[in-house]
Amino acid sequence: MNETGAPAEESGRARAAASDRLLAKVIREESARIVAALTGWLGNLDLAEESVAEAIEEAVRDWRTRGVPLNPGGWLTQAARHNALDRLRREKRYREKLTLLADTAEAAPPTGTDELDERLPLLFGCCHPAVSPDAQLALTLRAICGLTTAQIARATLAPESTVAQRIVRAKRKIGAAGIPLRIPEGPERAPRLDIVLTVVSVMYNEAHLVAGKDAAADRDLADDALWLARVVAHELPREAEAQGLLALLLFHRAREGARAVDGELVLLADQERARWDRRLIAEAQAVLEKAAMLRRPGRWQLHAAIAACHSDTRDGGDTDWLQVLTLYDMLLAYDRSPIVRLNRTVALAEVDGPQAALDEVDTLRPDLTGYHLWHAVRARMLRHLGRREEAMAEDLRALELTANDAERRLLEGRIDR
Repeated sequence: MNETGAPAEESGRARAAASDRLLAKVIREESARIVAALTGWLGNLDLAEESVAEAIEEAVRDWRTRGVPLNPGGWLTQAARHNALDRLRREKRYREKLTLLADTAEAAPPTGTDELDERLPLLFGCCHPAVSPDAQLALTLRAICGLTTAQIARATLAPESTVAQRIVRAKRKIGAAGIPLRIPEGPERAPRLDIVLTVVSVMYNEAHLVAGKDAAADRDLADDALWLARVVAHELPREAEAQGLLALLLFHRAREGARAVDGELVLLADQERARWDRRLIAEAQAVLEKAAMLRRPGRWQLHAAIAACHSDTRDGGDTDWLQVLTLYDMLLAYDRSPIVRLNRTVALAEVDGPQAALDEVDTLRPDLTGYHLWHAVRARMLRHLGRREEAMAEDLRALELTANDAERRLLEGRIDR
């Protein structure tokens, strides 16, 4: 027993949990900076990232038993540097770089004193168009957010071996193609930035896929994505689309408390507005206004503007659907993806009726027939038209196509009715 009377084992678990929470925070804030610094010294992203990953694993073991060090970021930096030195000593082909690394080790900037922009070149490298989208996400989660391969696998519901292969291939691609870790300038910036913002958005969306899963992720990808969106928006304050994505994720995050209640998924129209985080909504509105002042519209700002329309409502019936539909029509000029067009049909049904929406939904069949939400939306339109048997068939097909437990329960509830 300890002094408080609690069993020593229970006290140890509490200490370990507190250590792990602080480690997650330090990893998010420091790991990308350390990877970027080591990559600059070594000229090798693979070696740098592996050295930092080893340091994180060491921190989990060491901090749980010895306690959190006074300078956690500095501890990780030193551990990663030592790991890199050990690896270099074992590899003869890097011996000439060993001296360089040892000479520059003392000149390394102290942790926590750098501006965040060190992370941006690394992020743009991870999201280079030469790297496949799946690998972009996996490498970003590994190198920028500091997740282990196992954590990424749990967070994205992918086999750990698949995640490991994606990361290895991505790092090899960056090394073989000589992809520079830099922030693009001039006309190259906009398309490259859009890839970065897309990866961050996908990261946020992936967080919802683990809802209701027994093997839920032990890192909140939604928090990681929001943090990363803040980093990009802070470092690129004149990029309207970076501000737009941050606003969008803030609107989404503000509604999280009402989106899932007691483990059950609640659709936007049915959510209790009192559960929404008004502080985050106010911040999102301010960020969106900042983006609008830059007078460079784009798809992320329009997505955020649509979310803003919903955030202004007192209940589901108070939505200005004509404004939402108008914003979707504007969005089509930037993004005509089938998913955007499917989402637009929900607003179209409210403005022009379910038959007009159903006609539009049916044009998307070739692209989305394997997507569960296409069937769920089609079922909604059919139900509004009184075609209940057809609607039930579509809900059953949607149920077959989704593996998300919360979505399955929602669909089962519709079918039962």
